Amino acid sequence: MMKVVEGSYAVAHAAMCCSPDVVSAYPITPQTHIVEHLSQMVADGELDAEFLTVDSEFSALSVLVGASAMGARCYSSTTSQGLALMYEVLYNVSGLRMPVVMTVANRALGAPLNIWNDQQDSVGARDVGWLQLYVENVQEAVDTTPQAYKIAEDMGILTPIMVCMDGFILTHVYEPVELLDKEKVAGFLPAFKPEYVLDPANPKTIGAFADPSTYTEFRYLQFDAQQKALAKIEAVAKEFQETFGRTFGGLIDTYQAEDAEIVLVTMGSVIGTIKDAIDEMRAEGIKVGLVKVRSYRPFPVQALRKALKDAGVIAVIEKDVSIGNEAGLVTDLKAAFYNSKIRTPIIGFTAGLGGRDITVKDIRKITEKASAARKGIESEFEFLDLRTEILP
Repeated sequence: MMKVVEGSYAVAHAAMCCSPDVVSAYPITPQTHIVEHLSQMVADGELDAEFLTVDSEFSALSVLVGASAMGARCYSSTTSQGLALMYEVLYNVSGLRMPVVMTVANRALGAPLNIWNDQQDSVGARDVGWLQLYVENVQEAVDTTPQAYKIAEDMGILTPIMVCMDGFILTHVYEPVELLDKEKVAGFLPAFKPEYVLDPANPKTIGAFADPSTYTEFRYLQFDAQQKALAKIEAVAKEFQETFGRTFGGLIDTYQAEDAEIVLVTMGSVIGTIKDAIDEMRAEGIKVGLVKVRSYRPFPVQALRKALKDAGVIAVIEKDVSIGNEAGLVTDLKAAFYNSKIRTPIIGFTAGLGGRDITVKDIRKITEKASAARKGIESEFEFLDLRTEILP
C-alpha cells in the first residue's frame, strides 16, 4: 500500500506490523512523533501491546529489560541526549542478550544545545554491544524494522539492534512510502518464543554476577554473536526481498562503484545527495562511485574489502567526529584494510555536524580533494567547510 506519509508514521506503522508486546519510550525531539503514533495505535486498538509512559529514557529502556526477560517482544525509540541517558542500560540489554529493537532518530548532542541531525549519538554508542543498521531513506527504515527483529531474535544471535535514521531529514519528511502489510509481516516474522524466560514455575537467574574467571567469556559470546550476524543480515535481506519484492537490506550497497577510480564511503540520508552528485560528475567523465555502509555493527570487513579493492582512492564522509583522533567510520575502514593487501589511500571528512547542509557542491569538493590525495597531495582527515572566520 503506497501512501504519502510522514517518516515517523511510516516507522511507527512498521513497528506496529511487527506486533511488539511492549512499547516503552520517553518523548524527545525528533523521535517524539514515532511513539506518539504508536501510542495512538494502541489506544485505537490497532496494536495490542502495553504502551508504557515513563519518567526518562533511562527508565524507558530499563522497563524493556524486565519485559524482555519475561519473553516479550519489545520496541523503543530515542535520540541524542535520550540515547546518552540510556547508556548504562544499553550495556545491560546487550549483555543479557535481549533482542530489543530500537529506532534511533539521529540528532546532535550538546553542548552547545542543538536539535538538528548528525550521527554522533549512535556512532558514539558503537561499542555497547548492539547491532547498528543505518538507513538511507524512509522506505529503508520501514523495511529494516521487521528485518531487525528477525535478525535480533535468532537464537544464535540474540542481540539488540538500533535502526538508525537521520532525524528531521527522514523522521519529519512526507514522501511516498510502501507501507507494510501486517499479515504479510506475520508470515515473514514468526512469533518470538525465547528459550529462557523468567517464570516462577521454572526459576532461573538472569543477570548474575560474573567474577574475573567468567566475565571475558560473556564478552566473547557477544563478540561471536555479532560475527554470526554478518551472514544473518544478508540472509534476512534476501528473504525480505523474496517476500516483499524490495531490495533494502544487507551489509553494504554500491552505486556506480564497479569502475570507479574515486569511491566515496558513507552511511545515512546523505547518500541521496551523493548519488545526484555522482550522476553529474559521471556525465562529465569523472569516474566516481559510492559504497554505502548499512551495517556499522557488526562492521562488514570482508564485504568492504571486496567492494573497494579496485578503488584508486577512498574518501569517507561522515556526520560524527572522534574528538582527539578523526572520526569513527574512517578509523574502522583503515583498520579493516590494515591486514589486507589493499594499499589504497583513505581520507576522511567530518561534515554535516549539527545539521549543516551537505550539498552537491560539497561532494564535488570532496571528490577533488580525493583526486589530489591520489596524486600524493594528501590531507588524511579534515572538517569540511570549516568556517575559520568565526573561530577564535
